[in-house]
Amino acid sequence: MTTTSLRQSPVSSMDGEYRYHLLRAAFERFQCDLVSIDARRMAEVESQARRTFDLESLVLSSCEALDAVVPEQRIEDALGELRGRYPDTDDFEEDMARNGLDEDTMRRALLRELTFDAVMQRVGSYAEPITEVDERLFYELHRERFLTPEHRAARHILITVNDDYPENTRDASRARIERIAADLKGHTERFGELARRHSECPTATEDGNLGRVRPGQLFPQLDKGLFGLQAGEMSGPLESDIGFHLLLCEGIEPERSVDFEQARAKIRSALEQRRRREAQKDWIASLRRN
Repeated sequence: MTTTSLRQSPVSSMDGEYRYHLLRAAFERFQCDLVSIDARRMAEVESQARRTFDLESLVLSSCEALDAVVPEQRIEDALGELRGRYPDTDDFEEDMARNGLDEDTMRRALLRELTFDAVMQRVGSYAEPITEVDERLFYELHRERFLTPEHRAARHILITVNDDYPENTRDASRARIERIAADLKGHTERFGELARRHSECPTATEDGNLGRVRPGQLFPQLDKGLFGLQAGEMSGPLESDIGFHLLLCEGIEPERSVDFEQARAKIRSALEQRRRREAQKDWIASLRRN
């Protein structure tokens, strides 16, 4: 397998590699290339590019980077992925040239980037392994994260308030919603039918179906109304900023707790990622001190 090392790369200047960081920062921050960016935004791009380039250079100057090698195929794959964002190779090369880059520079920049990633992964692997005690402690200290909140299956009828239309003045809209509520009294099985016929909400096409609703998803007035209903119960007219509503609570899924064994895999993954990041941060801090 062909591999490439930074020590094999006879690069006398890093101007092109730094320009790659500039281009990457421009896309990350402003979704545009270097040619299209204005002076104010360019200052932000340069600040970010300088930070990432300096960090990359620091890591690549470490002992851990001395024996780091990147398979040639990985560089080709990364370059191919970039090319694949363009209709054809000519467009790719023209765009690179427009931004002061060429294919050789891109290869060197990608080699640096991939080597940086490899070194950081290696450093992350130095982290202490996660134990069951760590997992259980996290679970006990963050019980609230493992609660699935109550959900309610609901339907909805809306009559909007809009003084530009006589039938939608506030008084007229209230009268209309009260008539619908009277028609549904004792006949909530007709809620979907009347929602389809009268509701001015897009959900009318689905018989007013709101799906599974958790606390905090609706207007505060509607949220309070829905979560005060029993299963199968309909609210009276409720007013919000956009009009008058009727709600039907079709079912209740109570709050439940995810037990430790169910949550364990996610806890381990989260703790491992955190511990790797901490090991990487500590290692970078030691490089800067030295």
